[in-house]
Amino acid sequence: MKESIDRFYHQYFHDIYRFLLSLSKDHHTAEDLVQETFFRAHLNIEHYDGRTVKSWLFTVAYRTYIDYYRKHKRVIVTEQERFATIVDKKRHLLDDLVRKEQIEEILTLLDRLPDKHKYAVLLHDFHGLSQREAAEVMNIQQSHFKVLLFRGRSAIRRRKVEENE
Repeated sequence: MKESIDRFYHQYFHDIYRFLLSLSKDHHTAEDLVQETFFRAHLNIEHYDGRTVKSWLFTVAYRTYIDYYRKHKRVIVTEQERFATIVDKKRHLLDDLVRKEQIEEILTLLDRLPDKHKYAVLLHDFHGLSQREAAEVMNIQQSHFKVLLFRGRSAIRRRKVEENE
C-alpha cells in the first residue's frame, strides 16, 4: 500500500488542497498542510482501516488542520485569500464570473457559521463525501453529522434570504 500513496497523492491532491484552503483561507498554509497530510498518511498507512481512500485522506487532512489550528489559533490573521476556483478555459468569462461570485457568496456565508456546521457543509456539499464518510472525518456519529449539516444549510439559506430582503 505504501507505493500507492504516490498514486493517491496525484489522484487526491487537488481535493485535499481545496478542502484545506477552504479551512485555512491561505494558499501557502494549505500547501503546507497538504504536504503534512500526505506525509502523515505515508507514516500511518498501517492505520488505514479499509474505508475509501478519499475519506481516509480527508480524515488525515482534517486532523492535520485541527492540529495546525490549535497551534496557531493565537495568531491573528489579517489577510484572507478567497477560495480559488478552477476555471475551465472553454467556458465564457461571464459564466466564470457569475460562478465565482456565487462561490464567494456561499463561502462568505460559511465563514459566519460555527466551525462544526461549516466543516459539515464543506465535506459533504463541496467535496462530495457521503454523510457516513464525513462523519468519520469529523469523528462524530452520523446522526450528529446530519444535524450539523441540516443546521449549516438552514443557516446559509436563512442568511441568504435576509441579504436579499
